[in-house]
Formats: sequence, C-alpha cells, structure tokens
Amino acid sequence: MQDTSKQYDAVIKTCRDLFLKKMSDYGSAWRILRLPSLTDQIFIKAQRIRGLQQNEVQKVNEGQESEFIGIINYCVMALVQIERGVVEQPDLSVNDATKLYDEKVATTKQLMMDKNHDYGEAWRDMRVSSLTDLILQKLLRVKQIEDNQGKTLVSEGIDANYQDMINYAVFALIHLNDK
Repeated sequence: MQDTSKQYDAVIKTCRDLFLKKMSDYGSAWRILRLPSLTDQIFIKAQRIRGLQQNEVQKVNEGQESEFIGIINYCVMALVQIERGVVEQPDLSVNDATKLYDEKVATTKQLMMDKNHDYGEAWRDMRVSSLTDLILQKLLRVKQIEDNQGKTLVSEGIDANYQDMINYAVFALIHLNDK
C-alpha cells in the first residue's frame, strides 16, 4: 500500500499545481459557486470522459487525464463550499485556499487508505471506464441529495460522495499513468 500512497500523492501534486496556477490567474472566483453548480461542472467532465471512452473520434485535443484532474479539483472546491458556505465575492487568498485544499485532500486520502485496507486495493483490478461510471453514479446521487435539500434517510452525505469521486478519479489517473 506504500506505492498507493506515493502514487496518490503524485496525482494530487499535479492537481494541486494546476489549482494553484488557476488561483493565481483567477483568484478564488469559484467561491461564488453554489454546490449544484459545482456538481454540474463535475458532471460535464465525467460525461466528457465517458464520451472519450466510447467515441472513436475525439474533436477536442484534451484527453481523459485533464478531465479527471478537473473532477478532483472541483470536488475539493465543493468540500470547501460545504464547510465555508457560498460567498458573494471571492474571499480567499492563495495561501488560505492552499491550506483548505491540503486539508480536504488529507482527509480524503485518509478515507482512501482506510477503505483501501478493508477492500484490499480492489480498484487496481478495475477498468478506468468502471471508475468513470462510479463517478457518474455518485454524481446522480449527489444531485438527488441536493434536490432533497441535503436530507438523507440512511445514506452518507454529499461530502462523502465528493470524497469518493476524488478517490475514484485519483485511481483512474494512477491507471492511466501506469499505461
């Protein structure tokens, strides 16, 4: 499992580097996005990945990797929004956003390590297309929970679904990098 931890960290480093570059370009404009807007952005990326996996012709010169990175970063943003709430104006410095990013990723990685222990790294035998489908399923669940104003009877909350999507996207990127 030590390799998994190192591979996870390498994927997150790539995602974090892009997040910080975009923070430098755009600031924390994403802080005005409501949760359903972030969910929809993630959904668009997951749908594009599924299209890339199914279609023979690709018309935009960006592959699955950049979309999985986007899913991870949007999920981190969503976790921040759950904790901090939506604002009317950007309110985070690069340093503050970086700290929040790192906190959300650390919690999510620990969840992955715990589940990875219990499931015996079953994800290593999964296809990237299955990981994509699981992300889409989680998105549909999140949309339903959002439509229910966040209420669930027996299911885990929205935050756990975002964390699972981050971990599935990391697994997909590890698989794609291993090719």
